[in-house]
Amino acid sequence: MSADHGEIAMQKPISEYARYIKNLIPANIPGTYSLKPMFKTIAGEEKIRNGVIAFRDFLYVFCDRLISDGHLYAKPQKTKNPANYPFLHDVNHLLIDIGYYGKPAENDGSLLITEIPSFTDPKPKISASRQTECLRFLALCGFVFTGIDLEARTRTISEVQPAEISYPDNPILLTGLIALSVSAKELWVRFYNNADNLFRCDYRVLKAEDTDILDMLKDFLYPLPEKLQKFALELHRRYTDMGMTCITINDDAVHFAYSYIKNSRRTLSTRDIYQQRVWEFSLSMKYGYCLVVRSKKTDKYMDIIKTFPLPLRDKIIRGYGCDRKLRNEPCQGGCQGIRIPLDDSILPISRDIEIWLDNEMPDSLRK
Repeated sequence: MSADHGEIAMQKPISEYARYIKNLIPANIPGTYSLKPMFKTIAGEEKIRNGVIAFRDFLYVFCDRLISDGHLYAKPQKTKNPANYPFLHDVNHLLIDIGYYGKPAENDGSLLITEIPSFTDPKPKISASRQTECLRFLALCGFVFTGIDLEARTRTISEVQPAEISYPDNPILLTGLIALSVSAKELWVRFYNNADNLFRCDYRVLKAEDTDILDMLKDFLYPLPEKLQKFALELHRRYTDMGMTCITINDDAVHFAYSYIKNSRRTLSTRDIYQQRVWEFSLSMKYGYCLVVRSKKTDKYMDIIKTFPLPLRDKIIRGYGCDRKLRNEPCQGGCQGIRIPLDDSILPISRDIEIWLDNEMPDSLRK
């Protein structure tokens, strides 16, 4: 699923994308949680948890550097996917390789590495010139690469064996990087999490126990004003109490999708549940935070719709679907549903939103 639904367009500056991914960094990582057994060979649980928090803190520095200096490393390009910045893709792969293949030095303050597949494979994913750019940017963010010439333009990292990599501001970050890189290589499952994207700092995939969906939603909403957080959490509780299932999907956007699947005759995958969604909260580079509704029963309660404020009434009556096919207009994501910005403008119509969603529920479940 692409955030812009296949339309070729010019990307926004990478500084704007940095602000977007900064919203996705988990603000409230718990101080205690049990780890999956596979991570316990890396270090003690407390050390791993502290390392993950240190890596989270590094990501704030990383995003701030992208905002101030990212234009020197990545230029906007025309693409179908506005979230596809090759420079960030390469940095992500580089960090994963460092964490996965690096070995802690005896002093435990650095990693020694002789193999970085992104650089050293016969057909490396990252060119020599891009290698240098990635390393320079990480150095700008606080990493130190001992024994690597950051001014070289033609060498590959395979010529430096071993390289020593450190993060002097908070060395325990390296332990968090190792754990997150292992999860990226070994635990990522499409349509389930973003463990292969270190910029999301998906610590939850390290946990032995599942994370409560409400806690995930609170983290997702954290950058919003308190009144909007309260509105969204009340909607979540209202409709999960009524029997809806909430699942998360992470692709080019973040989705908290609500479906009614109680009468399903088969076991549904996460993607199956997502396909049956009635509404969702989403965050994307293109649209920001939104409430997105896929109305299916409007013909049954048109008299109620007519009592709604004019802007909302017009949106619902207009319906949703492919903008080009239905209205001969450029793609605006209409196929995804009726999109309402999750900002202050939604608060005056919050009760109308509830009435609207109530009428999309089975009659037996309405409050």
